[in-house]
Amino acid sequence: GYLSSAAVRARYGGCSDMTLWRWLSDDGLCFPKPLRVQRRRLWRLAELEAWERERRTSADANPA
Repeated sequence: GYLSSAAVRARYGGCSDMTLWRWLSDDGLCFPKPLRVQRRRLWRLAELEAWERERRTSADANPA
C-alpha cells in the first residue's frame, strides 16, 4: 500500500513536513523517497517498513 505525507507524519509521532524534508535531504539517513502522483507525495509502506527494520538493526548493532 501507499501512505500520504500526512499518514507518514502521523506514523513518526506527528512530525512536521519540515522534518520529512530534512530526512529526505539527508543522504546518510536513507529515508525512502516518495512517488509523485498529481502533485501528491506517496510513500510505499513496504519501503518505510524496510527502512524502520534497518534503523532498528543498526541501533542494535551500535548501542549508544
